[in-house]
Parts: sequence; structure tokens; C-alpha cells
Amino acid sequence: MERYTGTVVRGIRAPIIREGDDLAEIVTDSIMKAAEYGKFEIGDRDIIAVTESIVARAQGNYATVDDVAADVKAKLGGGTIGVIFPILSRNRFAICLRGIAAGAKKVVLMLSYPSDEVGNHLIDMDKVDKSGVNPYTDVLSLEKYRELFGYEKHIFTGVDYVEYYQQLIEESGAEAEIIFANDCRAILNYTKNVLNCDIHTRERTKRILLENGAEKVCSMADILNAPVNGSGCNETYGLLGSNKSTEDKIKLFPRDCQPLVESIQAKIKDLTGKHVEVMVYGDGAFKDPVGKIWELADPVVSPAYTSGLAGTPNELKLKYLADNNFADLSGDALKESITKSIVEKDKNLVGKMETEGTTPRQYTDLIGSLCDLTSGSGDKGTPIVFIQGYFDNYSND
Repeated sequence: MERYTGTVVRGIRAPIIREGDDLAEIVTDSIMKAAEYGKFEIGDRDIIAVTESIVARAQGNYATVDDVAADVKAKLGGGTIGVIFPILSRNRFAICLRGIAAGAKKVVLMLSYPSDEVGNHLIDMDKVDKSGVNPYTDVLSLEKYRELFGYEKHIFTGVDYVEYYQQLIEESGAEAEIIFANDCRAILNYTKNVLNCDIHTRERTKRILLENGAEKVCSMADILNAPVNGSGCNETYGLLGSNKSTEDKIKLFPRDCQPLVESIQAKIKDLTGKHVEVMVYGDGAFKDPVGKIWELADPVVSPAYTSGLAGTPNELKLKYLADNNFADLSGDALKESITKSIVEKDKNLVGKMETEGTTPRQYTDLIGSLCDLTSGSGDKGTPIVFIQGYFDNYSND
């Protein structure tokens, strides 16, 4: 019988996860119950994805503002520090800033403009153009910024992040000075001790600062990369990927997730005989066309996944085949020719015209984006996502 569906994605409800919970058992049980009540079967190469949030919660991977302050002070000296290129986020960065400021006497906060690294805009680029400012070279003081651009609020949150971050620094007991620049070297005119808070460009920023006279440089990955006073940590990513938990506590990105995904894979195999793939996912990697926000504030989309999710798609573009290779065919003849092309396609299609327009991204980035959009970040209550048919194609019945 011919199939009429392709990829099917289901958000799976699960209990509220607490520290110490056996997450592999909970995920497996949730999938099995969903399959029973939803009347679907688990198949080979189906995908189970688990949001990083419940992994970190089960691990108890938390730290306090005081833990952040202690580590910042120990690593950057506790005097005047430059804090550069933070993202504009109440959930992601504001609570980290409280800890950072508590570990210093003065914070010179350098914001990129017109937007942060992930696309949150302080000001519209058209306003920058009209002002005559060159964002690639010009360093603006807070006074000059206000003179030119006034008090802009974020399109979605309604927050003036300049004012908000200044208040957080001062409330944490540090003096605040705010400047605006896009060249990381500008901070060295104010201090030689720097915490660079950019996510995906952090290694380059750190290198440039050290090559140009900085004395102490830490990225966010260097803060809480080991326990402080018994806190949680992340050896690889430090504060990157952290979220606000309470007013004084952050949930860190989960650590050592590989045993979890392999355990879930093994449990499903034992129960069903099927070989599924499993991954942990955080932010998806997509951009919002209205707010201009690139979603990926985590350091990676997936910190752990089973081996079958490595690599990139090797797909033919059906539209290209239909409009070019088989433009003279239709109906069953067209279907049979395209199906034959798929079955006989090369194992490596890189550079072939028949792939033009397909998506050359890692499986984990594509699937993680699908999962992030499915589970949402609010009250859906589906921190597990089950995907069927993702690796199927037009030739599969």
C-alpha cells in the first residue's frame, strides 16, 4: 500500500523533572506510554530528542550568583573588568551579569550595535545609517548613544536593555560605565582585564584581545568550567547555555550527556527490538524574520547524540529532477524515474547540480530546530520529541 505521510513529529508529555530523577527511565517510559495510547509503533531509525533543560535539572547542574561572582573575582582580579559583547536577554544573561558585577569593583560594559550577536536589536540599522555613525569603527559613550538614538525598547520584551543592564550592575555593588563598539580591541582603552561574552565567536575574540595587549581574558566558557564552592559547572561551556532558574540561581548547560542518549537507545532496543537514534537538544538554529533574532544562544544545538545522527543529508532536489532531468515525463513515468534516481543516487552528492537548493546542515542542527519549534519554551509540557520517518524519502513505501 502506498504511503501518504512523510515525517511525523510528536511532542511527548513527561512528568516534571527534579534533581536526581532517573531521566533515561522516565524518557523511555514516556515514549512507551505515548506509543500505546497514541496507537503508533516505534520503528528503526525513529528519533527521540530530549530538551537540555530537563537533562540539566535531573543532573542538578545549578549555580548561584555568588558562585559566579567568586569565580569572576578569582580569574579577573576583582577590580575593573571589561564585559564585552553580551547578548540582550533577561533569561540568558541578566542573572549572569549580576554575578559578574558582584565580582568586580567596576564594570565597563561594551555593547555591540545595532544588535547583539544573536540579532536582538538595540536600535534599527536605518537609524544608524541616518546618524552618520560608522558601526565598524566608531566607539560611542552612553551620552553620545542617548543623544543619537534616545531610549529604544526591544520589539518583543519592551525592555531598554542599556538601562536594564546598567541598573543590574549598580544594584550588584559595582560602578558601571557603558560604551558601544563592535571592535573588541576598543575595550583595551578602558581595562586590560576582559570577560568576552560572545558565544560563537568567543575564541577569535579572545585571541585578538590577547594579541593586542590584554592581560587577563576569560570567555563565558571559562567561568564555572569547574565547581565553585560545590556548585554545578560545565567543563566545556562554563556559563554558556545557562538560563535563569530563580532570582539568585542559574541552570547550567548539561554536562556529560552521552551516557544518557546511549542508555535511552539501549532501553528502547531491549523493550521493542528497534534501533532508534537519540539526542539532547537546546536552542534551534533558525532566525526570526520579524524580530531578526537568530535563536541559537546555546553554544551548540546538540551536546550529545547517538552515532546515527552524525553527518549531513545526502538528498536530491525533486524539483530539479522534475524540471530538468525528466521535464518530458509525467504521471507514473515521472514517478518511476525520480524513484529510480533516488534509489541509485551516489553516496556523496556534494557538488552535484541535482542537490542544488537542499539544506547543507548537520542532521543534529536540523533536527534540533525541528524539536525546539515542536516543544516550545513555555507551558506545552512536552520536553521530549518523537520523530518518525525523518530519514525516509520519496522512494520508501
